[in-house]
Amino acid sequence: MTTASVIEVGVKNPAVPATVQRFEALFNQLDKGNLSRLQEVYSEDVRFQDPFSQVEGLDALTHYFAGAYGNVISCRFEFAAPVISRSDVAIPWVMVLRHKRIRGGEEIRVDGMSQLKIRDDRVCYHRDYFDAGQLLYEHLPAVGRVIRWIRKHAG
Repeated sequence: MTTASVIEVGVKNPAVPATVQRFEALFNQLDKGNLSRLQEVYSEDVRFQDPFSQVEGLDALTHYFAGAYGNVISCRFEFAAPVISRSDVAIPWVMVLRHKRIRGGEEIRVDGMSQLKIRDDRVCYHRDYFDAGQLLYEHLPAVGRVIRWIRKHAG
């Protein structure tokens, strides 16, 4: 693994940590020019969900990521130790993103977590949890000021 060791509970399946390792490596190399590599990690019938969308199937996932990565300048993930229970995985991360349309391409950091289900050495379910406000809304000129003020005074 990249930054921390693996935390495993329950029955160990040696293929799962290897799949997680491939998943992490892929997401630190992924860009709009190499989306065909998704097939190295995902099953054909993958189900994917994040705060913006829900898709089913590898083709639909590839199309979704093509749109998501279309204006990305750079993107990398700082992965924490994954928690593995049989074929279920939770991976906390920080996404370090530079996007043409967010804060003028300046680097932003977004905290999140991926929930994965692994079958036959492939990810068949992937759900990302993150604060959409931290990714987008905080960086819009007018709305961002309001959201940052609310966060500051609500806590």
